[in-house]
Amino acid sequence: MTSRATAGPSPWVADVVLGLAMTLVVAVVIAADPDGTGSTGPVAYLFALGFGALVLLRRRLPRLMLVATFLAVCAYYALGFAPIGMVLPAVAALYSAAELGRTAWAVATGVVLIAVATYFRVVDDDPAAALPAYDLVTNVALTAAAIALGVAVRLAREARERTEQVRALTAAEEASAAARRLQEERLRIARDLHDTIGHTLSVVALHSGVAAEAVGRDDDAARGALARVRDATSGTLAELRATVKVLRAAPGPDRDAPRGSLGLAGLDALVAPATAAGLAVDVAVDVPPGAVSDTIDAAAYRVVQESLTNVLRHSGATRAGVRAVVADGRLRLTVVDDGHGAPDGPAGGSGGSGPAPGSGTGIAGMRERVALLGGTLDASDAAGGGFVVTADLPARLDDEEAR
Repeated sequence: MTSRATAGPSPWVADVVLGLAMTLVVAVVIAADPDGTGSTGPVAYLFALGFGALVLLRRRLPRLMLVATFLAVCAYYALGFAPIGMVLPAVAALYSAAELGRTAWAVATGVVLIAVATYFRVVDDDPAAALPAYDLVTNVALTAAAIALGVAVRLAREARERTEQVRALTAAEEASAAARRLQEERLRIARDLHDTIGHTLSVVALHSGVAAEAVGRDDDAARGALARVRDATSGTLAELRATVKVLRAAPGPDRDAPRGSLGLAGLDALVAPATAAGLAVDVAVDVPPGAVSDTIDAAAYRVVQESLTNVLRHSGATRAGVRAVVADGRLRLTVVDDGHGAPDGPAGGSGGSGPAPGSGTGIAGMRERVALLGGTLDASDAAGGGFVVTADLPARLDDEEAR
């Protein structure tokens, strides 16, 4: 019921009302014949009813309605009924044709009606039938008004339709943009979880192995290894809880994952488990406070995290170096190790005794993360042996500079 009320009355109801109005107007003009110049019998009123009935053809057959109305007017006068004007009975037909896009037909029919009325007024021998100026003006005004009203209604309807189309397209574009933002958010969370959990599991695997070997031989070393496992898992659980909190929060344009220590300032805590596992990590960060935006800072942290995870898992390295420097508005990041590198080349293939540092989805995920921020990442064998990951990122993003 609500949708029907919103859509408005049925078009057929409007047509019936228009037809009744046409019948009533013509019938009143017939009945008001002051001079008694023609017959006003029942047949004349049947013509009035016929003019109204022709309106029901307006939507399906507007041109037929025009022609039939014109012929009916001619037949009405041929039978000698009371004068009602040539244009008045055709007002509804002229309006309908113009409204339904048959403007040329409406104009042509109106011109013919005015011409016929003028001709018979001029050639009539009866002085009373002489063409008064106001009669011609009235016919022209009625014709122009009916056609203009029909054109105006049609243009207004088309404007509403175009507005609805634009609104629908806008809504579809907004929905598509929302879907893209949701997909980007999912990918970002997936990358973060991959980096965090992958790094933590690597640390857990190393220290649990140390603990397993030390049990019964060096209980202090076993307890120390288990403590490092506990510390690593506690930090990861805290980050997972923060991520779940973000996912449960109400969506909004300003919603983002809490950064916490996810930045270059948190590298010491990041490399501590790797150092405890026996990997000597040299960290050199030359990035002044506020020199990089939060998003870039977090991305750099993730690149270092994934790179160190690969070093611990695959490289067999004993030393690694992390370098970060800001110059010319760019953040340049390097993670290098002294391991065996990628056995099958810079892309990291399959071969050798284990997976290469560049295999799997880790390097691909880092490249994707950096590319989305307008940067580049390269992962390949180092010149002197080992493996090197280099990333070049803009120090600040335009939208964050604007804020």
